[in-house]
Amino acid sequence: MSNTDEQNRTRTSIMEWKHMHPLHQIAETPTHKLLLKQWLKEEELIHGRIVLKETQIESVRKEITMLYIFFFLFHSTTLMLLFNSSSTTATTPQCHRSWIPSLCSLVFSLGIIWAVRYKSDVEVHMEKMLLREKEDKGMLGKCVEELKKKGLEFDLLKEVDALRRAKSLRVEAKEVRKWSSRDFVSLFFFSMSCLSLAVTRVILCS
Repeated sequence: MSNTDEQNRTRTSIMEWKHMHPLHQIAETPTHKLLLKQWLKEEELIHGRIVLKETQIESVRKEITMLYIFFFLFHSTTLMLLFNSSSTTATTPQCHRSWIPSLCSLVFSLGIIWAVRYKSDVEVHMEKMLLREKEDKGMLGKCVEELKKKGLEFDLLKEVDALRRAKSLRVEAKEVRKWSSRDFVSLFFFSMSCLSLAVTRVILCS
C-alpha cells in the first residue's frame, strides 16, 4: 500500500507540474531558471555590442565621406589657385616648375586613395561582425522563446548543444568577386588624380 500511495503521489505531482504554466515551471527549477537568466543577460550584452558596432560603422562612413570631400576640395582649390597664378604672372610657360604641384597632387591623391581603401576595409569587417552578432542574437532569442514555451519539457542538453553547434559550424559564405564597389571607388579616384595632373600640366604649360 505504501508503494502504491507513493506512486500515486508521484503521478499527482507530475500532473500538477504539467498543468503549471511553463514560466512557473522554470521558476521552480534551478537549472532552467539559471539558464534563462544567463541567456537573457547574454541577449542584453549582444544588443549592446550591436548598438556599439552600428555606431562605429556610422562613424567610419562619416570619415569616408570627409575623405571624399577633402579629395575634391583639395584638387578644385589647387587647380583654381594655379589657374589664377598663371593668368596673373608672365605669359612665358612654366613647364619646368610643373613637377612641383604635380608631385604634391600625386602624393595627396595616393594618400587619400589609401585612406579610403583602408576605411572601406574597416567598414566591411565591422559589417561582417555586426551580421554575426545579429545572427547570434536571433539564435539565442529562438532558444529563449522555446524555453519559455516548453518549460520543463525543454531539453537542456539537446538545445544547448544545438546552439553551440550552430555557432561553431557557422561558415561564412564567401562570394568570389572579381570586382567590388571598393575597387571601382579606388579606380575612380585614381582616374580623377590623373585628370588633375593633366589639367595642372595644361594650365602651367599653355
